[in-house]
Amino acid sequence: MSLFKDMLKGGETVFRDTIVLGYDFQPKVMKYRENEQMRFAVAVRPLLQGHNGRNLFVYGAPGIGKTTACKHVMRELGEETEEVVPIYVNCWKENTTFKIFYKMCEELGFKFLVNKKTMELFDLIRGKLNKKSAVIIFDEIDKLEDYDFLYTLLEDIYRKSIFLITNYRESYNEMDERIRSRLNPEFLFFRSYNKEEVRGILEQRKEYGFVLGAWDEEAFSKIVEKCFSVKDLRVGLYLMKESGNLTEERSLRKIGMNQVNDAIRKADEFQIKSKEGLDEDLILILDIIKDNSGEKIGSLYENYKVKGGEISYKTFTRKVDKLKEGRFISTKKVTDGGGLTTLISYGSEKKLTEF
Repeated sequence: MSLFKDMLKGGETVFRDTIVLGYDFQPKVMKYRENEQMRFAVAVRPLLQGHNGRNLFVYGAPGIGKTTACKHVMRELGEETEEVVPIYVNCWKENTTFKIFYKMCEELGFKFLVNKKTMELFDLIRGKLNKKSAVIIFDEIDKLEDYDFLYTLLEDIYRKSIFLITNYRESYNEMDERIRSRLNPEFLFFRSYNKEEVRGILEQRKEYGFVLGAWDEEAFSKIVEKCFSVKDLRVGLYLMKESGNLTEERSLRKIGMNQVNDAIRKADEFQIKSKEGLDEDLILILDIIKDNSGEKIGSLYENYKVKGGEISYKTFTRKVDKLKEGRFISTKKVTDGGGLTTLISYGSEKKLTEF
């Protein structure tokens, strides 16, 4: 009997390449999104012919490949031509017209932007983009404070395709009618992956990211089950990497069920501990939801104002979205008087250990 045959020796590792386990990694072949990628390509194609492109409103649940598929097409476009300029802006941080134009200027290579006003920034953008064509991608648009930049771009940039990406179809209705009429987008819905597709994607990352034979198949199947249950590929990628890290910490050669179970528990603990990083408004909103779980979002906002809260209703809804993404709360859309409203409940639907 050898007590050490299953232990890693100096210089050994279960990983082949940890980069491929990051959610932002773009594989050369993106599985199961061929139709969606073709829609992106068709929208851009008129630009290659010197015409105006089509605009897309892209929506679907988080963690199912919307951004990755779009960036994949943009990468191929960059390999095809230099006459179409791709610009990507994440609206989580760049959430106002000024911040967006500033970021676009940075993406276009402009420097010495300090002290420039909003329209001075746009003049730089217009001067450069109108010499070519552009695909402009705005991700997480549900985090925007205003949409004024869209009106300006739609009016003054000649040949462009604008892609708006969000988790929520309702974000489209928040735009002013004058913007919607000029944007006139085609809608592209990203469905969630089925279980076989989740397994196929994680198998692809396992092949690229781990040495051959590193995984116990039963343990890997449990990660597939968890990932499919929460409908978010980021969860599966996190659990794979964390399971590998735990395996190496214990000097083991094979990633087994113990490491996977510990990674799942660690993910839940991280969500609990992450409350410490919430700002004052988020803590106040979370406390109000805890005391009024199941109430309508409008009632919760009124309660927030009574307790001295100062942010606008629109910003309040974004804060609620952030709490949901952190799995502190859950939401449910219901019909109310002929329209839709949102009920907010304290606590995530389930922890990973409960799936």
